[in-house]
Amino acid sequence: MSSQPTSKSSNVVWHQAEITRQKREQANGHRSAVLWFTGLSGAGKSTLAHAVEERLHEMGAKTFVIDGDNVRHGLCGDLSFSDVDRVENIRRVGEVAKLFVESGTLTLTAFISPFRSDREKVRALLAEGDFIEVYCRTSLEVCESRDVKGLYAKARAGEIPAFTGISSPYEEPEHPEIIADTGSLDLEVCVDQVVAELVSRKIISMSTK
Repeated sequence: MSSQPTSKSSNVVWHQAEITRQKREQANGHRSAVLWFTGLSGAGKSTLAHAVEERLHEMGAKTFVIDGDNVRHGLCGDLSFSDVDRVENIRRVGEVAKLFVESGTLTLTAFISPFRSDREKVRALLAEGDFIEVYCRTSLEVCESRDVKGLYAKARAGEIPAFTGISSPYEEPEHPEIIADTGSLDLEVCVDQVVAELVSRKIISMSTK
């Protein structure tokens, strides 16, 4: 695990809880971890994350999805989409995801998170094996053809500055734990793939309930 960043808060002492992560995991019947779904806008990150959560919920797992759009309504509502604010957005989400892991929850996050360095910083916050990067691999052409929110059309028209994949870069994961071909495979196939990976890593079992 990485060292903690320099804090501007003074006179604060870390309080060690009596109910540990391990005790919560034992009560839940599975391990906790972060499933970090990354990819272009329109790649199917939120769709896949929520579908995986639904499957895990049916299996009796304790889960929560932290969605990129949703945090922009509250926790990160003060941030723009500049490179600097994107970095801060992911930093905040990483810290929140770490807290959820400590609570024993299987935590799924759906964020473009375009910069490798930011994703690696989140990985470094967590213990080995707690960060599972899920690359929702979909071509830009497929994402644009979906354009559910009309964002690509606005970006092409110059109405949205610094839009990932058009006027701002997306850095593909180099060694993701999971590559889900969301541009060509059926949703249920991708869900099966993610759940199978969790089973193989002994984070959950098929008899989680």
